[in-house]
Amino acid sequence: MTTTAAIEVPAGAGDDARWAAIVARDGAADGRFYYSVRTTGVYCRPSCGARLPRRENVAFHSTRVEAERAGFRPCKRCRPDRAPPAEQRAAIVAAACRRIERDERIPRLRELARDAGLSPHHFHRTFKAATGLTPRAYAASHRARRFRERLPRSASVTDAIYDAGFGSGARLYERSNEVLGMTPSAYRAGGANVAIRFAVGECSLGAILVAASARGVCAILLGDDPGALVRDLQDRFPRAELTGGDAEFEQWVAKVVGLVEAPKLGLDLPLDVRGTAFQQRVWRALTKIPPGTTLSYAELARRVGSPRAGRAVAQACAANTIAVAIPCHRVVRSDGALSGYRWGAARKRALLERERSQ
Repeated sequence: MTTTAAIEVPAGAGDDARWAAIVARDGAADGRFYYSVRTTGVYCRPSCGARLPRRENVAFHSTRVEAERAGFRPCKRCRPDRAPPAEQRAAIVAAACRRIERDERIPRLRELARDAGLSPHHFHRTFKAATGLTPRAYAASHRARRFRERLPRSASVTDAIYDAGFGSGARLYERSNEVLGMTPSAYRAGGANVAIRFAVGECSLGAILVAASARGVCAILLGDDPGALVRDLQDRFPRAELTGGDAEFEQWVAKVVGLVEAPKLGLDLPLDVRGTAFQQRVWRALTKIPPGTTLSYAELARRVGSPRAGRAVAQACAANTIAVAIPCHRVVRSDGALSGYRWGAARKRALLERERSQ
């Protein structure tokens, strides 16, 4: 199967650019203009899948109203008189997300599909393509987020469990490490009684903070101000038992610094990685990008099975708090531009240049 690159059709573009978009059936041009076919009497979107008309029979219109005033009727295949397909899909998914967030119980797939006017299979595929998650995973992620928000403010852990929409606390406690990184009681107490070792050092990219729980490295932070890195860690767990690393932990820090200086060496330390199901899928995919190479956000979205979730992939990269070991710096824009990086574009460029040179 071959794919055609999108044709940039700015407002006021010439007829040659518009015709090129029609030939490419470029969905990105939908809404920017319409075209009519003299021999059939219909007007279409640029992405219409109907047989390509002859160029001499085609006229261009800025709006569908203009096309209809010229005496053309809407094509029954691409339905240019309705919202573009991408907007329709976005509206369907947005409505489903609002229902999931609003309902006390997780709606069944067939209920969500019925509301959307789609088959369960088609709805499931549309929802996952837009959000990067299945409807059930989205519901679980939303409940976990709501639970984290309500836990510190609730009178008890039990109240927070039921306020967040969980019917039972048993399953939540089973998954508490994944959802919270600790037990609900410890999280509610701001991380009290949770031991986190940390140390701040220097590397060629500036200050570096390495923190680890009993499960493994939970943060690798980069910056210019060592104090700011420590405050960032304290803000995450205001009542955790933060202790400076001992001689053994300093060896961990040395290994992390070694990874920064020579990424191809890899890191043989355990990682304590927690996030939503979609974030973890993205982070796992990041670790499979070889040093010295890059991937676009769009390609990464395809690799995690959600080709339309480029924005969600970018957000997952931005949420990564384990620099270099989970190499979000290897993801760039489709045009090769570096785009954003949690620890600064200059560090992203330096890491990529270092990997390529090695």
